[in-house]
Amino acid sequence: MTNGFKFDTQWCVITGAPSSGKTSVIDELAARGYPIQTEVARELIEECLRHGMTLAEIRGADYVQEMQRKILRFKLAREKALDEKKLVFSDRGTPDSIVYFRLAGVDAKQAIEASHTYHYRAVFMLDRLPLVKDGVRTESDAQAEKIGGQIAAAYTALGYELVAVPVLPVPARADFILQKLGMAAHAE
Repeated sequence: MTNGFKFDTQWCVITGAPSSGKTSVIDELAARGYPIQTEVARELIEECLRHGMTLAEIRGADYVQEMQRKILRFKLAREKALDEKKLVFSDRGTPDSIVYFRLAGVDAKQAIEASHTYHYRAVFMLDRLPLVKDGVRTESDAQAEKIGGQIAAAYTALGYELVAVPVLPVPARADFILQKLGMAAHAE
């Protein structure tokens, strides 16, 4: 594999700033029969909340760095279990951890090294939607914009050409992605 990646894959990443509609697009692709991987960070945060932690504790200085390391470990374990030759759409990819490590004050070297393991077929960067806060997403509009720029920069630094996905209704966004890949609207 060129560009310093160990393995070439058929996996596609759906990424973007917080509140860009990643999960909605992933859910739409799943409904059409395409295999997906959900967002590890959201799952782990929701698990911590179910076990009695508060969002302030999860994002607090005492825990946030360990949480980012845990997210990366889970992402890597999931990717290791996937067949590199089969198409899978992932809600965020390993390179997203580079940004979140830095935001948490963690040296990003481990995340950068991990991001050279698997090369994705395509990376789709969703244009932002109006910010909607929920029980997990707490960023301000300015923070979300900055994070989106940092995510784009992290993938670009790894040699990816990002495919910008405009703001459209969710089914049209899924159609756009599939058309860019030369694929059918529904899995066969």
